Amino acid sequence: MAKAIGYLRVSSAKQARDGKDGFPRQREAVRAYCTSKRIELVEEHADAGVSGTMPLEGREGLSTALARCTELGAEVLVVEKADRLGRDLIVSEMAVRAFAEAGVSIVTADTGQSLTDADNDPSRKLIRQVLNAVAEYERSALVAKLRAARERKRRSGGHSVGCYRFGEHPERPHEIETLALARMLRRRVPDRKRRPLALVAEMLNQENRLSRTGRPWTKTMVRDLLNA
Repeated sequence: MAKAIGYLRVSSAKQARDGKDGFPRQREAVRAYCTSKRIELVEEHADAGVSGTMPLEGREGLSTALARCTELGAEVLVVEKADRLGRDLIVSEMAVRAFAEAGVSIVTADTGQSLTDADNDPSRKLIRQVLNAVAEYERSALVAKLRAARERKRRSGGHSVGCYRFGEHPERPHEIETLALARMLRRRVPDRKRRPLALVAEMLNQENRLSRTGRPWTKTMVRDLLNA
């Protein structure tokens, strides 16, 4: 029998105490789904009073659920609805990716669909394609620009290789991808405030995107990176 862990989330302490819209309703939905699919629900973890825009590393319950899935060999994380995992699609997608890398799929009890399968959700599929396309475009454009610069220096008799800023070294594609992701996360979107630098730093750390020194990203480091 497959094993699953349940995850519950409410945005306020009041909801956590509300028998109608809080944890009891989510808990019942998760248990009913597992019973109908003959999946063993081994544990349940929750975040009370946590916003749906908070990334994985800022949620104790979700982070613990990820660790316990690995420890217990659980293959599925069950949530009542997709918005219980996250209301910000990019935040949600990063959580889906973290669980997928651990071999765990995330399923919604209300639809029975897997969030890990992007084909089930056109919006998620679009976000993944956009993230990949932006990173690939900026990587290719940067490599071409640096190649041209080196060729100009070579023709003028100067050194063709100098000190590269973060995200400009053609032989460090991970830095190029990290810079592209940081720019995308910080980009202003219509009808929504731009993400705070601190949140961008948290999301980069959640994605295991290391700085050049290997230290975790901070809002100051992200600011300097984007202003360089």
